[in-house]
Amino acid sequence: MKTYQAKPGSVEEKWWLVDAKGQTFGRLASKVANILNGKNKPEYTPNCDVGDHVVVINCDQLVFTGKKLDQKLYRHHSQYPGGLKETSYRVLMQKKPEFAFMEAVRRMLPKNKLGHKMLKKLRVYSGSEYKNQAQKPEPIEL
Repeated sequence: MKTYQAKPGSVEEKWWLVDAKGQTFGRLASKVANILNGKNKPEYTPNCDVGDHVVVINCDQLVFTGKKLDQKLYRHHSQYPGGLKETSYRVLMQKKPEFAFMEAVRRMLPKNKLGHKMLKKLRVYSGSEYKNQAQKPEPIEL
């Protein structure tokens, strides 16, 4: 008996529309990462991009549990001495909610060329308006 291995381009890619209104930040990010990775499909192959496209709307209305808005920090370093920069998620979600969600999903994907390819299939919008109506994304409840 042979194991099925998907070939690049042989798996049909779908477009999904996710409404993030009132959903928990991390739980939604992990579910979106699974869809981008293709782990929700029976033909999942780890060395091939078999994931779908995902459009996330209302990203500014995500919910954090507990005191995470004030205690959780987004950190990045400028690679210079003393260049560590920290921002609380309350400030980050007010200024750039799309970036915060994209970073959460990016860190859940593989750290290689395949992960970068998967991340390009994610579109995040802070309002209910989005530019991908031509692709006719199907709404999905996560």
